[in-house]
Amino acid sequence: MPAAQQIAPIDNADQTIDDFAAALAWHDGDAEATIRTLLADCRHLREQLALAEISMSLGFTRGWRPCNEPAAAIGSANASG
Repeated sequence: MPAAQQIAPIDNADQTIDDFAAALAWHDGDAEATIRTLLADCRHLREQLALAEISMSLGFTRGWRPCNEPAAAIGSANASG
């Protein structure tokens, strides 16, 4: 069996807690600074997503368009499956 198949999957709950702890540690435990940084990152990524959407052709994505709201992405994923 290849080594890639022997690796156990990462538990998403553990990964989320680790990500949270790492973000907080980066800001020396300052929750407000952590939130401000994450919101700034989110704003930056939304701007990048908007630029990518403008520059993509429908043929490239086969009609798929990115959406800004997570709830819309969850709803469309449930409708297709």
